[in-house]
Amino acid sequence: MSATPKNNLGEIVAPYGRRIKLDEIAYESGLNMLRLTIREGARFTILEIDRPTAVEWGRMLTEWGSDQKAPTDT
Repeated sequence: MSATPKNNLGEIVAPYGRRIKLDEIAYESGLNMLRLTIREGARFTILEIDRPTAVEWGRMLTEWGSDQKAPTDT
């Protein structure tokens, strides 16, 4: 069994001790997927999504982030 090549795209440290790791996975068939590994303590959730899903997800995240008000000091 050969290892599937992966390219580490980065890691995000999220609130409450969570970590989100992003890797590009290149399968022998030529299919490229984005693997998201979400770590919450000892628990892992792994998602592999295709490019159109990543684009739509990114758009939705950007819209949500843009709509949020920055915290203000009072």
